[in-house]
Amino acid sequence: MMFNRLAHETSPYLLQHADNPVDWHPWGEEALTLARQLDKPILLSIGYSSCHWCHVMAHESFEDAAVAAAMNRHFINIKVDREERPDLDQIYQLAHQMLARRGGGWPLTMFLTPAQVPFFSGTYFPKQPRYQMPGFLDLLPRVAEFYASHKAEISEQNAQMFNAFNASAPQPQAGVQLSLAPLDDAARSLDTQFDRVWGGFGGAPKFPRPSELEFALRYAANGGKIPVGEMAMFTLTKMQQGGIYDQLGGGFCRYSVDERWAIPHFEKMLYDNGPLLGLYADAYALSANPRLRQVCEETVGWLEREMLAPEGGFYSALDADSEHEEGKFYVWTPEQVKQVLTPEEYAVVAPHYGLDQAPNFEDKHWHFILAQALEPSAELLLAQAKAKLFAEREKRVRPGRDDKLLVSWNALMIKGLARAARVFGRADWTRRAQQAVDFIHANMWQAQRLSASYKDGQAKLNAYLDDYAFLLDALLELMQTEFRPQDLAFAQDLADRLLSQFEDPEHGGFFFTSHDHEHLIHRPKPGPDQATPSGNGIAVFALQRLGHILGEQGYIAAAERALTLFYPAISGQAAAYTTLLAGLKESLQPPIIGVVRGPADGIESWRAALATTYLPNALILFLSNEVAALPDALAKPETPDVNAWVCSGVNCLPAVATPAELITLCRSPHDV
Repeated sequence: MMFNRLAHETSPYLLQHADNPVDWHPWGEEALTLARQLDKPILLSIGYSSCHWCHVMAHESFEDAAVAAAMNRHFINIKVDREERPDLDQIYQLAHQMLARRGGGWPLTMFLTPAQVPFFSGTYFPKQPRYQMPGFLDLLPRVAEFYASHKAEISEQNAQMFNAFNASAPQPQAGVQLSLAPLDDAARSLDTQFDRVWGGFGGAPKFPRPSELEFALRYAANGGKIPVGEMAMFTLTKMQQGGIYDQLGGGFCRYSVDERWAIPHFEKMLYDNGPLLGLYADAYALSANPRLRQVCEETVGWLEREMLAPEGGFYSALDADSEHEEGKFYVWTPEQVKQVLTPEEYAVVAPHYGLDQAPNFEDKHWHFILAQALEPSAELLLAQAKAKLFAEREKRVRPGRDDKLLVSWNALMIKGLARAARVFGRADWTRRAQQAVDFIHANMWQAQRLSASYKDGQAKLNAYLDDYAFLLDALLELMQTEFRPQDLAFAQDLADRLLSQFEDPEHGGFFFTSHDHEHLIHRPKPGPDQATPSGNGIAVFALQRLGHILGEQGYIAAAERALTLFYPAISGQAAAYTTLLAGLKESLQPPIIGVVRGPADGIESWRAALATTYLPNALILFLSNEVAALPDALAKPETPDVNAWVCSGVNCLPAVATPAELITLCRSPHDV
């Protein structure tokens, strides 16, 4: 008798499939044992709740009785939320690339032996043959028959796959000498990829790639020879003018299907918007462009309006679809707009958002882009029109929301929110970031370990490298905005757990899963940046900075071991490792650590003076005289006037008495 086992899961994605006629199992020992006992292959389907093509395959196949019957007859069927189980997703995306010799994506459809080793794979399959793809209904019995009759061939293929897994891991080399040369190599590579018309790197589909943009801004601030900083600023400008940015409601979609940033894949992910918020705040600090400030304010408005959980953390994502149509919530016709606005307002809105041009979405709808600059005299009319259009849009059927809370994605938003709060002097944004940290600490940190996911009052799943590294990094950012002793203590706990449970004691670097994690067929040690920054890169960067703050050499040494392991790969393909490059830079040229100490009211003027200055090489902590029980490295004397103490590595200077002196030192770290 068929029994779908997903109804008791907390993942919104798994719950979307709880009523399928497929005999779905969540990943776990029950399903894996059943496959071994029955000697049946596993059909592993990996996706996420806001994925458009996951929905398409679900409607076409998983909700279809004939397809479900074939799946149930031939396979043990396992459904996985890639956001809850990035460990499984990493392994099987890599396996798919090896088997299919092309990139992966979602939905990911893997056929495994009962020992969890894949022997055939694909992504989206239509029910019937089309798009030059086989039909899923035809494919299922053929794959099952292949498993039954070609086991020797599958066994040989499995051995080759394990060899390929081993070869994909970073290999230690003797005599590695770290240098800054890969930073120039990465900048040259980005220069060759740069789209000089529309911004961004590469062609369509075009992703924001915040790790590369942050590298470009840092590289430029350090006097880099290649003008990638200008490329980053141009890209950020073009993105906020396009449809990848929600012109009415704020926030960024996951990517653009075209090279012009005009038409997005409409889902909005927390993991994009956190880093982009921080980048736009940095861009404002560099340019004082009021439009960039507006982007930050609107993005935080979206975050607080649509992504804020009552407990204080942030939800994961918004769907691309509403009413089973991609983008329906966001797009318009000119007639719909005219019904909402006065003629005077429409006369401003139409050319500004491109309504006087040909439709840009599926040949019948308009998605708003900034098509024409606005005259200053029209700003009031535009503001009125936007408010009316936003209110009208709020009446529509909303896209689905994935309301689980993930530590790693929350950490990316906490960091971006803390940075923006500092640049714009927004104490309310600081409180919001602190509330998210406090939620995680209270609900997802138990017995000195993190859980990865939280929903419906339940924290679950052993956390991953990204959870620990990203949260440690976010705490370091948040402490620069407003120092709290409990955040420093939490950071130390996370760093200690990171070293004890994730570092490879033999070769260095950090595994994606902890030493006490479930045993899987492969244990990745990821170095390149993906849609989110590299966990190893963030771990290196954050451990070094924490080590300098506390004078704790063990953290710095662990970071250096990881850099030494990854350096040969970085040297060969530097642009893929931009987050690790930030750690490499600070390993060879330690960051400025500044401690500003004095009366609380005096400190505020220093904080404001430094807030809008872009200082990527510095970590500045503002410690009022009221803050006590500081570690030795931060325990500066209480003084009636504000002073700042500056160190870089083992070199320290006498106290300075003005913000201008501190800024000068932070801009010239090699002179300290």
